[in-house]
Amino acid sequence: MFDSFVGFVKGAIRKMFKQTDIKQKINQNICLSNAMADRIEMWSAMYRGNAPWCKDYVKSLRKEQGICRELANVVLNEMETEVSNENLDKLYKAATRDLNEYLQSGLALGSFVIKPLGKDKVEYITADRFLPVEFDARGRLIDVIFVQVKCVAEDSYYHRLEQHTFKNNTLTITNRAFHSNSNQDIGREVPLEVVEEWSKLPPVICYQGLERPDFGYYRNPIKNEIDGSHCGVSVFDSAIEQIKNVDIQGARLDWEFESGERAINVDIMALQAKPTVQGKKTEYVTPKLNQRLYKGLNLQQGTDTELYKEWSPAFREDNILNGMNEYLRQIEFNVSLAYGDLSNPQNVDKTATECKIAKQRKYNMVTAIQENLKECLEDLVYALAFYNAMTRSGYEFSCTFNDSVLTDEETERTQDRQDVAMGAMELWEYIVKWRGKTEQEAKAIAEAKATADSGMIE
Repeated sequence: MFDSFVGFVKGAIRKMFKQTDIKQKINQNICLSNAMADRIEMWSAMYRGNAPWCKDYVKSLRKEQGICRELANVVLNEMETEVSNENLDKLYKAATRDLNEYLQSGLALGSFVIKPLGKDKVEYITADRFLPVEFDARGRLIDVIFVQVKCVAEDSYYHRLEQHTFKNNTLTITNRAFHSNSNQDIGREVPLEVVEEWSKLPPVICYQGLERPDFGYYRNPIKNEIDGSHCGVSVFDSAIEQIKNVDIQGARLDWEFESGERAINVDIMALQAKPTVQGKKTEYVTPKLNQRLYKGLNLQQGTDTELYKEWSPAFREDNILNGMNEYLRQIEFNVSLAYGDLSNPQNVDKTATECKIAKQRKYNMVTAIQENLKECLEDLVYALAFYNAMTRSGYEFSCTFNDSVLTDEETERTQDRQDVAMGAMELWEYIVKWRGKTEQEAKAIAEAKATADSGMIE
C-alpha cells in the first residue's frame, strides 16, 4: 500500500526538522532528531553497499549484510511460535512468512514496524519509512506517522500522513493529505477526496478498549547513544570504522593481485611494425601473444640490452589477509558475533575460555533480540486479532527459542543420552529427536528394545 519514500526521508524529513514543518502540521514534537535521521541514512547506504568511503577503487564487501544475516538466521533458526486460535494462527503464519528478510533490514536500520493492512495482509516498514512521535516509558512505540507518497505528475506530489496514536486504551487513527510540487516538501493540506483511493478514508477514527497498539514494533536491544531517544540503533553501528577498514583492505588485496600480474617487458625491436588504416601512424604488435602479458619498452636505451625481461613480483597477500582478518575479529567483537562468524575460522587463535566467552557474548545478543522480537510478534497477533474482531476469542500466543548458540549438536546429543540413561527422557523421545522417526515408529522401536533387553535378563 505504501510506496517507498527513501528520497523523502533523506531529503524532506531533515528539511522538515530544520523548518519545523511537520511539527507545525501535526502540532507535535517528533522523536526523530536530525542526528538520528543522518545516522539512519548512513546505515541504509552501508547496507545497500553505498557507504561514503565506497568510491573509486574501494568497493563494499557487504559485511553489513553478513552481520545482519547471521544474527537473523540464529535468532529465527529454532523459533517455535503459534497461536492457539486456528484461523488467527493462519493469518499470523502468513504475516510472518517473510520475517527473516525483514528482520535483517530491521537489524541494519535499528527497528521496523509490522502493520496490518486490513484483515489478512501486513506491511513491514523499516526505520527509514516512518516517523516516531512518542514512546512509552518501556520504549514501546505508541504514536507514529506513516507516510504514503503518490506522484501524479513530474511536478505534482501528494503525501498522506497516517498517524496511529495509542493512549489510555484508545487507538486514534488520523489521515491528512498534502500537496506539493516537489517530493522534498510536504506542501499545503488538501482534502482526502482529492486523491480517489483516499476518498473513503475517515479523517479521524477512534477505537476504545484496546490493550495494545494496532501494529508490532521491533527495536534492536542496543542503547541509543546518538540522541538518547528510544529510536533503534543498527547492530553494526559500533563497528562502522572497522567495516570501513575492511572495505579499504579489500581494495588493497584487489590491487595487490592486479598490480602483481606477471608481465614481460619487450624491446620495441622485438615487435612487428603494423601501419594503421590511414597509413600515417605505426603500431607495434606482438603476434600470437597475450596483450596483458607483454609490454613494449625501449630497453636498449638503457644499460640492459636484453630484448625480453620478465616482471613477476612476489605477492604480499598474506600480510593483507592477516590485517583484514584482524579487522574482521574487531567487527565480531563490536557487534557481538562469535569469532569465526566473519573472520577465517581456521585462524581463530583463541583459548577455549576466550571462545566460550565469545559464544556467550553472541548468545546474550541473540537472546536480547529474541525477547524484543517476541514482544513485537505478540503485538502483531493482537493487531491481527483486532482487525478480525477476535480480541475476545480467548486465543493464546506462544513463542519459544532454543539456545543452540551455546550448545552444539554433539554436546546436546550426549546430554540427551545421559537423560535417557537416568530416566529423565524417554527413549522414544530421543529416537524422534535424533533419528527422524515418527512418534509411533519411535515407540515401536523403544518397545522392541525393551522386550529384547528383558529377554536377555531372563
